[in-house]
Amino acid sequence: MHEQLVIVLDWVAILCILAGAMLSFVAAVGLIRFPDLLSRMHTAAKPQVLGMLLVLLGIGLRIMPVEETGVFDFGTLILVGLFQVITVPVAGHIAARVGYRTGRIRHDLVVTDELEERLEATRRAEAARRSGEGGS
Repeated sequence: MHEQLVIVLDWVAILCILAGAMLSFVAAVGLIRFPDLLSRMHTAAKPQVLGMLLVLLGIGLRIMPVEETGVFDFGTLILVGLFQVITVPVAGHIAARVGYRTGRIRHDLVVTDELEERLEATRRAEAARRSGEGGS
């Protein structure tokens, strides 16, 4: 590759890695500073994944100009990014839902509570089913 292009790619890679590290650091601070479980789950999922993707992009840009080393490959970076994008939001959602059901969230901070409506409808249906079984 052209020498100037390699220098530009190195600087872009450095900026991506620094931005990703900063986002991950902000996410870590948010985990400590935010008041409730749902806010912390948001911080654990969104900025941390974006920060990790920026770091992976920076690594990919950095290793792109290097000739075939046979040690590291873009496929590995893509797989790591893909698995993080798929699994971290799902894990955050499941953890937040468990926290909700066990009463570990602050309901005064929740604006719209669609889960409570669904859980209440499920409770009513279960109670109706039980009363129907007991009356027969």
